[in-house]
Amino acid sequence: MIAPMHISAVLALLAQLVSSHGGPSALAATPAPVFPVTSGGGLTWAVPKTWVPGPSSAMMLATYFLPASAGDVERPELAVFWFGPGKGGSVDANVERWFSQFASSPGDPKPTRSLMRTGVLPVTLVRAAGTYSSGTGMGDASPAKSGFALRGAIAEGPDGAVFFKLTGPRRSMAAAGVDFDALVASLKP
Repeated sequence: MIAPMHISAVLALLAQLVSSHGGPSALAATPAPVFPVTSGGGLTWAVPKTWVPGPSSAMMLATYFLPASAGDVERPELAVFWFGPGKGGSVDANVERWFSQFASSPGDPKPTRSLMRTGVLPVTLVRAAGTYSSGTGMGDASPAKSGFALRGAIAEGPDGAVFFKLTGPRRSMAAAGVDFDALVASLKP
């Protein structure tokens, strides 16, 4: 006899498989966990207490929603992706794709990229600002959003790269900077 918990787990796995292979989008996301996800792809990290966990999918380990600053309608969102060892594209290709999602206006800072180490982990950090057009180029782009910013980290862990992509209104992103830096500093294999 199969326990109801096992049936739920199998259904969740099937929904993830269907969503990752072009199936109905209604099955693409799983409900937000009660406790935030703090590990994946061979890494662990600490999540600030003010961040609210959101849904995940077959490739997205976790989503976190951060507090919005006064006057901002949207909350910043951190999406954490892991595709498996050797998958998900190179660090360079991902950085270029993330930068290409931002159209700069006069006065916007130029996109930046740097490399740091958190313990033994190499971590590529990126920043960009301007008008944000999300999507992967496969028809799933949402409307462009002006006044947005990006903070990203790509941690090269033992089981492959884990991608941390934080986007949101510039004012809220500035307020979230310290917490994002703390999350990156907390990364461990």
